Amino acid sequence: MVEKIDHTIPLLADKIYAVFQVSYKVEAKLLNAVDFPPLRRKSIDIINSSTEFYGAFSDSEIAGVIEIKREERDIHIQSLVVDPTFFRKGIGSELLTFVVDNVLAKVYTVETGVDNLPAIALYKKFGFIEIQQWNTDHGVRKVKFLREMS
Repeated sequence: MVEKIDHTIPLLADKIYAVFQVSYKVEAKLLNAVDFPPLRRKSIDIINSSTEFYGAFSDSEIAGVIEIKREERDIHIQSLVVDPTFFRKGIGSELLTFVVDNVLAKVYTVETGVDNLPAIALYKKFGFIEIQQWNTDHGVRKVKFLREMS
């Protein structure tokens, strides 16, 4: 089940932070990233964020989080993370399905590292198409995807 998370509540921000940390450590290793900016994010940054957070829950535990930023009529997916305990259980698909079905937009965009093949496969499965690649100043090559709604 996916629900909106009130990230301004410190306890919930801490839970989001915990899922971000375990998930992004796996991604950093996958991307061979020594300095991975998402791992520098703190609970206070989550509390102060102007984005929206939705969580997929297993019992009362957060299994995954999707963070979105509304930009006029478009949605940018800032983060999509799954706790490694819940890898390969459809959590990422559940989160993406929820956003596409319930947070209506004309265009959805998302970025990831080019070597994050599981994420790329997920986005392509949902009809996202690659529109750009670039090198970051922290040594990770990134790719941007877009999905237009009709």
